[in-house]
Amino acid sequence: MLEARNITVKRGSKRLLDDVSLSIVPGRLTAVIGPNGAGKSTLLRVIAGELAPSEGHVLLDGANIRDVPVARLATRRSVVAQSTTLSFPFTVHEVVMLGATVPGFGMRDPAAAVAAREALHAVGLAEFESRMLNELSGGERQRVHIARALCQLATAPRAESESAALLLDEPTASLDLKHQGDVLTVIKEQSLKGRAVMLVIHDLNLAAAFADEIVLMADGRIVGKGKPDDVLNEDLLGHTFGCRLRLVRSGDGGQLVLPAAITRRMKTGAAAE
Repeated sequence: MLEARNITVKRGSKRLLDDVSLSIVPGRLTAVIGPNGAGKSTLLRVIAGELAPSEGHVLLDGANIRDVPVARLATRRSVVAQSTTLSFPFTVHEVVMLGATVPGFGMRDPAAAVAAREALHAVGLAEFESRMLNELSGGERQRVHIARALCQLATAPRAESESAALLLDEPTASLDLKHQGDVLTVIKEQSLKGRAVMLVIHDLNLAAAFADEIVLMADGRIVGKGKPDDVLNEDLLGHTFGCRLRLVRSGDGGQLVLPAAITRRMKTGAAAE
């Protein structure tokens, strides 16, 4: 389990995070939502061990994450950033294999290549392994990096008692509708396999559909936390995002979160017909 305890991150006089506590629990997908500048990506970087907090600490199965060697940390968690730049000409297969090349991972083990191919198949890119990364669209490149993170978790030498975490920052932002669903299904499967999953995402409806827990942030603080139905309510969301929102019942009995202006247009259009 990853635990953020009383995390504060300061930049000059500004607090990017202000006394934030959060647990990322194995077997659960936690979606972090909130307006731009709420501190979501900063929190993910702190929990990943990439950014040292000004105050507070992060625990990985009870140990301070700052005390865990980098190579060891790589066996326990993988991260997909919002954007990643590679300056060298890599094939898709080579990029995914980067997840298995941390010292001690056994990068020459044939099982690593198998894991890379399985990860590419999981994100729908099985036929792309010999393509050059820079030839792909932005959405395709993002799926390659998700596959790399999956390969990292699959090949990491880790004791059964040690938890593993998958941390993703806006992994669906550049994906079309089909691949949003496909990728989030793969991510959800990671939590069902017992991994702790943290997902920063702007789409409230995707968060509601896939998350076990939703964390709502604003101004560097957590302002709501719980099951999707507990957090996604009109008053809390409207106050946090600074606009009127409506929960609309979908045909299958679920709820959609829409700006009030859209629901008015929907009603106007229906009346005109």
